[in-house]
Amino acid sequence: MGSTRVGVFLQARLSSTRLPQKVLLPLKGGNVLQHALRSLRKIKADVYALLTDYNSGGALEQYAVEEGFSLFMGAEDDVLQRFTSAVLFFKVERVIRATGDNPLVSWQLASEILELHEKKGADLSHFINIPLGTGVEAVEASALLAAENESADPYEHEHITTFLYRHPERFTILEIEGPAECLLSGRRVTLDTDSDYKLIRNIFSDLYINQPIAAEDIVAWLKRKSAE
Repeated sequence: MGSTRVGVFLQARLSSTRLPQKVLLPLKGGNVLQHALRSLRKIKADVYALLTDYNSGGALEQYAVEEGFSLFMGAEDDVLQRFTSAVLFFKVERVIRATGDNPLVSWQLASEILELHEKKGADLSHFINIPLGTGVEAVEASALLAAENESADPYEHEHITTFLYRHPERFTILEIEGPAECLLSGRRVTLDTDSDYKLIRNIFSDLYINQPIAAEDIVAWLKRKSAE
């Protein structure tokens, strides 16, 4: 990855309340977490780590190791501290942040936003108007460390990039429309409810063939189903 050390950090835990242990729910070809890990592992990076809490680590470790990820455990509620601790431990300078409830996360979109992020010299970057659950954030480690050091708001520690979004005068934030073939504003393929799970299960049933599903194929499927 050149002179900048990049880490792909996937945050996941088992203590979700609305949909218990949702990252372990089965899908065609694996479970929710496995599909997210497999897609993210295709991004060119120096470090791949699954960031979780101490209560979840034992159950998730096997999936991390099988997909070529290190397991890093930290505080359950202070996710920002978990990330900054991982930044210091793995000595990374740039982070791709992803979440375990997005089995349809796109490694192609992640690679593209990472390239744009570096080109523009941004502190935080993400695509807009793509289906929620297909994208990631690219963020500078220095920005995360600043947030951890300066923020006392528990919400900003649970949602780790909120501090940056709240200070656009200080941080360079790149919010750019995704590739044309991946645009579908307002649609979601993230996993939070039973209805989300049913939708995602149907997508995998129709489209999954032993490799991560491309974002443009997800968009085409969603448009086709809406037209039926």
